[in-house]
Amino acid sequence: MTSSPISERSTEASDPSWWGAILVGMIFVFAGIFVLGDVAAATVISAMLIGVLLLVAGASEVFQAFSTQHWRGFVLRMLIGVLYAICGIMLITDPARGSVILTLIFALSLIASGCVRVVQAFQYWAAFGPLLLASGLIGIVAGLVILAKWPISGLWVLGLLVGIDLISHGIWWLFFGSRLRHERSTALG
Repeated sequence: MTSSPISERSTEASDPSWWGAILVGMIFVFAGIFVLGDVAAATVISAMLIGVLLLVAGASEVFQAFSTQHWRGFVLRMLIGVLYAICGIMLITDPARGSVILTLIFALSLIASGCVRVVQAFQYWAAFGPLLLASGLIGIVAGLVILAKWPISGLWVLGLLVGIDLISHGIWWLFFGSRLRHERSTALG
């Protein structure tokens, strides 16, 4: 029994694996472009969302401290929960200042992780050490660039990174969907 070309095309068109991936990719790319249109607003919104997550995490930690069957570690859990909640409230109530502080922490983290990757590159030179070295150096330079423009960089860095991340992830989805479509059409044809 042979199938007609029409039924093959309708099967391909109704297969969500490739066109769903392409749709997700387009949404991510457009969202990234939208975010890059106003990185300052995206930075403030990101800081507020991080604040909400910290507040929820803090409340969860406090709840967990009271719901344990033993009191060992109670004070530490309470302290961690309260600190998370305070940081969350600070980010929610003043996201611009919070984003400046987050950017400072982010820049210092980039430099620290870059230094660690540089050291590890020599330890694992045979296992793609040059790539790890390049990655570490890029992290260090990026952190230094952010620090050189700090505190002003705190108003745009998070939004810029979110926009770039959305676009790069969207491009991956587009390539993935195209590959699925190609594999599907090769299997049918």
